[in-house]
Amino acid sequence: MICPLIILISIFIKLSSLGTIFFIQKRVGLKNKDIHVYKFRTMYVGSEKSGFLTVGSSDIRITPIGRILRKFKLDELPQLFNVLIGNMSLVGPRPEVRKYVDFYTDNQKKILLLKPGITDWASLKFINENDLLKESQDPELYYKKSILPEKIQLGMHYSNSVSEYFKIIFLTIFKVFKN
Repeated sequence: MICPLIILISIFIKLSSLGTIFFIQKRVGLKNKDIHVYKFRTMYVGSEKSGFLTVGSSDIRITPIGRILRKFKLDELPQLFNVLIGNMSLVGPRPEVRKYVDFYTDNQKKILLLKPGITDWASLKFINENDLLKESQDPELYYKKSILPEKIQLGMHYSNSVSEYFKIIFLTIFKVFKN
């Protein structure tokens, strides 16, 4: 069921803009080790050079097909490969880029003892993070001072129980399609 969807999305990406199908980004995973996170490319080639944060769903760097993929979180599907190779889980704190991990306090670095995941409580709370950033005078500062600390706090409260694991998965699916 997922393979045909991945093939279809890949075709749409290739037909809609120049560049690769996948966007590979270095993030920080378990035990503070760098991992490569795979996503479908939703931005024009080279757009990440102007910043890691996307600001609003109308960010001009996002391709037309990218807007759809992001709205339904389909750009995250290739991270199933990360799950298969074992450097991510379906549920766990989202891996962050090194630039922001460097701001973690010693206490916040405890989150790096958990295997990162595709979704977590923070993903649910900040499902419209890009729109929050768009409303800010200084998106970078707002992310570092307001959103990031709360994401870390939510991630540190993840209990790793089976019931919580499935609750997060079902809530993620519900919120994505409700969004």
